[in-house]
Order: sequence, then C-alpha cells, then structure tokens
Amino acid sequence: MGTTLIVGASQAGVQIAATMRELGDTDPIILVGEEPHRPYQRPPLSKKWLKSELVPGDVILRTREWFDSQNIELISGDRVVTIHRGTQGPGEATTQGGRRLRFDRLALATGSSVRRLTIPGTDFHGVHYLRDAEDAFALEAALHDPANRRVVVIGGGFIGLEIAAVARSMDKEVTVLEAAPRLVGRVVSEQTSAFYLAAHQRRGTAVVLGAELRRIIGGVADAAGRRSRVVAVELADGTAVPADLVVIGIGVIARTELAVQLGLAVEGGILVDEHALASDGRTVAAGDCTVMPNPYALGIPGPTRIESVNNALEQAKIAAASLLGERLTYRSVPWFWSDQADLKLQIAGLSTGYDQVVVRGRPEDERFAVLYYRSGQLIAADCINQPAEFLAIRGALGKGHTISPEAAADTDIPLKQSITEPLLATAEAP
Repeated sequence: MGTTLIVGASQAGVQIAATMRELGDTDPIILVGEEPHRPYQRPPLSKKWLKSELVPGDVILRTREWFDSQNIELISGDRVVTIHRGTQGPGEATTQGGRRLRFDRLALATGSSVRRLTIPGTDFHGVHYLRDAEDAFALEAALHDPANRRVVVIGGGFIGLEIAAVARSMDKEVTVLEAAPRLVGRVVSEQTSAFYLAAHQRRGTAVVLGAELRRIIGGVADAAGRRSRVVAVELADGTAVPADLVVIGIGVIARTELAVQLGLAVEGGILVDEHALASDGRTVAAGDCTVMPNPYALGIPGPTRIESVNNALEQAKIAAASLLGERLTYRSVPWFWSDQADLKLQIAGLSTGYDQVVVRGRPEDERFAVLYYRSGQLIAADCINQPAEFLAIRGALGKGHTISPEAAADTDIPLKQSITEPLLATAEAP
C-alpha cells in the first residue's frame, strides 16, 4: 500500500504507528515530531515531573530499539511545514529542515498548542506556560529556585490546579486567578467545583474567582538590558498580586495549520468522522487536534473535542485501521483524571446536558462521587479518591447500564451492586 507519513510524534501518532504494525502492516512508516526528544507522555509534566520525582526515561513512550525493531523511521527535531497532495495518488511533505518526504497514506496527529494570554507583560522573565518538555524543564527549575517564593497561577482548570498543588507541596505562597465564577467550570458540576475551591484553600492556596486581569508587572531592566523580571499581576480593580513566578494555564488550541493547507474541513479542530477520516475521505487524524462525532453512546450527539490520553489512544487505533482499509467505528466511554496533591479526580463519561446531580458520600471527607443524570439515566461521574467506584461506574457506562439516583445516594449499598439495565423510555407497541 506504500509509505505512511504520520505528522506528530504525539501519544496519538505513536499509537497509530503501533496499531498499524499490530494489524499486520509491513510497509514503511515515517513518524515526524518537531521536538528533539523521543515521544513522551505529557500528563506527568504538570505533576511528578515538576517535583523532580521523574527522569526523562520515565515518561518515554517507546524505546529507540522499539522503533528500529518495528521498522518505523522516527524523525525528531524537525517540523512538517508544507504538504502537497492531489485528489489521488501519492503526496509529498517538506520539513523545516529541508527534508522531502513522499507518502501514500497520511495521518495527522498534530496535537494542540497553549492558548496565549493577551495582556501586557507576558514576556517578562519569570512568566511560564506548560505544554511540552522544554516548558517543563524550565518550570521545574524555576519552582526549585528558593528565590521564587510567591507563585501566581493564571487559570483554574486542571493544569493550573495541578501546578498550584505542586507549588504548595514545595511550601510556596500560591495564588490562583480564575476569570470564571468557579474552578474547572467547563468540565464539572458546581458541587465538584466548590469542593476543589475549599480543598485548595484548606491547603493554603489563595483563590480569586472572577479575576479580571489588567497586566503583568515587571521590575526595572538591569544594566545589561535583559528582560525585566515579573513582580506582580495587576487586576482590573487595581489590586496587585505579588509574584516571583507566574504560570499561565488557560487552555489549548487544536493545531490545524496543515489541515487547512490541505483544504480539509476545520471547525475548532480537524473535523473527522467516526472512522477518524477527515473530510477528504482518505486522510486520518487523531488526538487533541480533532473534532469528531461524540463517541459516547450516552452523550449528546454532535461535534465533540476531547482532550485526554484515553481518547488519543482509542481514536488512534481507529485511524490506523482506516489507513489499512478497515472501517471500524469509534465507540468508547471517555475518561479523564487529575492529580492535585493527595486528591485524585477520575471522571467517567461526559456530563454535558445533565439535569440532575447526586452527591454520593461527604465532600468534607475528601472521598466522594458526583453522579450526573439526564432523564433519569446515569451519563457521567466525578470520583474523588474513589477508584473502585470510578471503575464500577465506567464499567456500567460502557455497557449502557445505569444506577438509580436513589441507589447512588445510599452509601450503605456498594455501588457495583446497584447497577441495573436502564428502563426503556418507550415500550414497543404489541
């Protein structure tokens, strides 16, 4: 079938290559990643990595020997800048380093980039983002610098809260500035948001909700003309929050430049179908860069963008099959996790469109679950320090089963014993 070019040495990109080999493909595969490192896991970068509890080998996805044994050409430290492909036949990609790569099959696993904050002062020394390994190296060093006592985190989503928890564990003075009226408001219920607000405050983190930023303030540049160092973050009301270190975590943006160049449909991400096929019917895409039909049977139909390792892996497997001419349908229960100090949040399903919430357990004990319902059917859950309940709920959702709200609220009954098949919404006529 010819050479496969995979653009993006991400978790999705590596999985596409691995699955193609597992499915028996022996033709050449070229995997191109713009970072100089071998492909690695990103989630640990905002957690154990910042505490210097990991070394690079701990996060590497596959060894060099594995790529060699699988006859996969890994090109690191180079970026694909142009792709030319006609309506049929092979195509050619050009890299920033001048490589010309011919291909017969194409996969885009370009991932996402950090959303940049557009206020004055983001270029001061001491202002950080966290997306890739180089960002993580720099932020790790900054957090371990004893001169950086006061840390301001801009953004109260998962990444921001994970970084805040790490900084507090290092005895830093931490302030989280969140523009929205609650933490992680795009993803979780008011009950879960309120718990995380109280939990971070109990651990000594100051949180400002509804924070409207004006600028980042820097000190006077030194005699050598080097960048001014950050000293504070100024809010719209004139409040200046002192800072030796500022970390910005306000989300990510799907990388779609090459898809646009190819004329593929793009709407906040590369539009793909349930087979991971882009609008041209032959290019595949997987991971954070995509917008797809909701893969979750209990979710609301329509275009969905899911940023998670699980989604990247499962969608990549479907993409690999499509490249080999096999049309599998992506159907999976999305799941996510976030480690914040000693709080482990595990989410199963998608709560979009819920109309009822049941809190199982006592949030003040820091071991509880929030179950989401739509029309009486369980559709998702947030589990905090409840791994067994998370597994039970994820298993139930995967089978289309449910747990009644009444049973979910009764902590005397093990959750796995309360799982039932849902009642039919309408009975068939006799």
